[in-house]
Amino acid sequence: MNRKHTTEHIPLRLSAALALPTLFALLYLVAIRPAQLHWGATTEEIARSMPGDELVPAPSFLATRAITIEANPQTIWPWIAQMGYRRAGFYGYDLIENIGSEKGIRSADKIIPGLQNPKTGDELPISGVDSMYFGQVAPESYLIWRGRATPSDGSFAWALYPIDTNHTRLVCRARLHYHWASLGLLSLDLFTEFTDHVAVPKILTGIKTRVEGHPPQSLAAEAAEVLVWVLLLAEFTAAVFLIFRRRRWSRAWLLALAAGLSLLFALYAHAPYWIGALLAAGTLAGLVLSSRADAGSPMIDRPV
Repeated sequence: MNRKHTTEHIPLRLSAALALPTLFALLYLVAIRPAQLHWGATTEEIARSMPGDELVPAPSFLATRAITIEANPQTIWPWIAQMGYRRAGFYGYDLIENIGSEKGIRSADKIIPGLQNPKTGDELPISGVDSMYFGQVAPESYLIWRGRATPSDGSFAWALYPIDTNHTRLVCRARLHYHWASLGLLSLDLFTEFTDHVAVPKILTGIKTRVEGHPPQSLAAEAAEVLVWVLLLAEFTAAVFLIFRRRRWSRAWLLALAAGLSLLFALYAHAPYWIGALLAAGTLAGLVLSSRADAGSPMIDRPV
């Protein structure tokens, strides 16, 4: 009877597995996060003060993002004024952001007259369980969303800056104060930390698409994009599991690295979803081939 010890190279395998989130965290902090905080924005727009800055004077999270829209502020404003959960939606990831809304899963693709007059102090639902409030509202110029707390712990400014008679810069600035002393609130803050980079550029692009008269992304394409994220996360999890189950664990480690990097790319590169799908397919093929290669030599040999 020949049986391998289950603890064979376990400390090394554990160290290798723990190295993965460390590598991804460093990559996020050093390369991904700084670029995502300023998606589409110019140096001038980043440095410029904006309405609502005073609501959160010392933010833990500060992001300024922008996009050029081929239209004047008067044309763009109605799309901004009507945004919100149970309102016109957010023009982004409808399958996630509009779940449970009685207005339907799809964000509006037309102007809704009854939602064109937000007032300071009005409640703004942002999901089925949370709300913000309208802060300052200057029609055809800027609109502020503010947190419910006093003093405010978060604000989003949506401001229009005309370039010429038919081109306008739409600038979004997010200022958030993290609740380090409250585990529950901090978990929501950290969720926003990683998802805001995905959501806001999609919102800006969704507004631009509608204002310029282009068809918005189909639900099928959106579902495919979200499915790619889920698949890559599942592949990463499976590869990490195989680090502890296969004798040739270095292959599993490399596959986990590939899946993790592909997931970061799919989330933050804002590339066509089919590129992420190809990466997911490649990683899946690697997992299948690796499992077949190791099928005859697991960590624990069976008695002969």
